[in-house]
Amino acid sequence: MYRRGSIFWGIIFITLAVLLLLQQAGWIKGSIFGYFWPLLIIAFGAWLILGYFGRSKPIEGQQSSIPLQGARSAAVRFNHGAGRLNVSGGAAETELLHGTFGGGLDIQSNPGGDRLDVKLRTPSQVWNWWPGEGLDWDVHLTAAVPLSLRIDTGASASLLDLSGLKVTDLDIDSGASSTELTLPAAAGDTHVDIDTGASSLKIHVPQGVAARIRVKSGVASVNIAAARFPRQDGGLYLSADYPTAANKADITIDAGVGSIEID
Repeated sequence: MYRRGSIFWGIIFITLAVLLLLQQAGWIKGSIFGYFWPLLIIAFGAWLILGYFGRSKPIEGQQSSIPLQGARSAAVRFNHGAGRLNVSGGAAETELLHGTFGGGLDIQSNPGGDRLDVKLRTPSQVWNWWPGEGLDWDVHLTAAVPLSLRIDTGASASLLDLSGLKVTDLDIDSGASSTELTLPAAAGDTHVDIDTGASSLKIHVPQGVAARIRVKSGVASVNIAAARFPRQDGGLYLSADYPTAANKADITIDAGVGSIEID
């Protein structure tokens, strides 16, 4: 799998080298990166299409569970790489999480008093991924304690249903990806920071949850439910009851190419 995963990166480096040669020969004017980034996005798209049509059954998953160890709060970092990532509630009160992890799992756990810090990653990471081989994760988190989540993904499809969880901080950093996110329904204040590249992003804000939304985008299309989140000066979207709402989300999105939908 490592040799096949290296093919993609070999193509990327060869493309960059060819652009450099064309520039030195006078065929390309200006910075080569003006040509390289569009080619990189095309390559990612072709990579994902190849994976869709050639996808076999997912790589055998590892069953894992992490006990809460009496912690009163927890921080979980997902370093997924590529494949499908499903995150939802459903873990018992005595465990932080349980799930199935395609491709295996490396765990770093650092109990610190009342707070439990955990990092999850695939042992091979994206370098060993090949279209058709699914590094799929299905993870269930506990609703017993407040959670801080950081989710780093590459070429992935993520379904994040946090509606029943007490997520107070959510940080998503994704590349060429598709993400559907449902925010917590009763977590008090939730801070959301999303940085995404070539992607499709859909966010569901549960009824009864107010929101303040800031969007910085390159050429992404933005569709935000105006009735719930009227646009303010400076590109800010704000629920009328945001200052007094018991449950609210402060959302910041920095997006490149793709689409953003919030309802």
